[in-house]
Amino acid sequence: MYELVRAGAQSWYLDCPAKIGVWEAGEGAVYLIDSGGDKEAGRKVRQLLEKNRWTLRGIINTHSNADHIGGNQYLQRQTGCRVFAGGINGAFTRDPVLEPSFLYGGYPCGPLRHKFLLAQPSDAVGFDHPDFPRELELVPLPGHFFDMAGVRCPDGTVFLADCLSSEKTLEKYGFTFLYDVAAYLDTLRMVEKMEAGLFVPSHAEATRDIAPLARINREKVEELAGAVLDLAGEGHSFEDILQGAFDRYGLAMDFQQYVLVGSTIRSYLSWLLDTGRAEAEFTDNRLVWRRKIEKDVRMEQPSQETLAALLEGKRLARDPAVKKHDGVDEALRELKS
Repeated sequence: MYELVRAGAQSWYLDCPAKIGVWEAGEGAVYLIDSGGDKEAGRKVRQLLEKNRWTLRGIINTHSNADHIGGNQYLQRQTGCRVFAGGINGAFTRDPVLEPSFLYGGYPCGPLRHKFLLAQPSDAVGFDHPDFPRELELVPLPGHFFDMAGVRCPDGTVFLADCLSSEKTLEKYGFTFLYDVAAYLDTLRMVEKMEAGLFVPSHAEATRDIAPLARINREKVEELAGAVLDLAGEGHSFEDILQGAFDRYGLAMDFQQYVLVGSTIRSYLSWLLDTGRAEAEFTDNRLVWRRKIEKDVRMEQPSQETLAALLEGKRLARDPAVKKHDGVDEALRELKS
């Protein structure tokens, strides 16, 4: 754990639960790509820096989930380095209570205020700050979380943050966290076509060919969308659907899984509603979701007699001197039925 692995001519990664990238900027200066999940991760990084006689110039946070920014505060206090975070992630990094609040949809209760969801705050600036290393290319990877971005190093190594889960993780947990399903699918299609010297996903093995894993993740999204539709069925509340998802995938409910899987299922429901595959209505002061049933709008071929009556009816309807009679009205009703 926390073994330093070379990725490219100037890049490395620490093999840990949420991989930490290292880019050598020259003259002993390095930048980290994410910082691990807590103070202990930060301490191990500092020991590694000292061992290699590296000076930490900055930390580039791909996104603001606690397992990626947890070492920020310790390392910033120890070294005075910059912390860079893009878009909304900057606010979450400076005020990490936003993450459990967002996931829960209100003030987070005690069981949600722990290091796995609530990191320590750090002083973050945007990617547009003058001190950001312009040699590094930011790769937008929306979908998993707000404004998530990967990093492409000049030596061809690409750090992919959380845009992919390992096949083992997908099989074990089923619902991996997603914020925007449509954006996530776009990201997977884009990543599937990417080329790099080495791809380093945060929660999967490093590889030179990322396309197979991208396809597996994309197929899993479609599977889970189908599962949510099945669980919604002819009309169920969110809590019913959530319970069904935990039962179907053998998950154990606790506060952390409730907010992570629950938020993800809400995102799926939003996507299914927006794409016309699901419906929602308020019934008895409850929000009820259901699979949208496509109605068969095909009509049987009308008989020759019906067509003749229809034509006659149209002719009579255009003639103000002719009063409509019951036979025409009946024929029109028959055609409409």
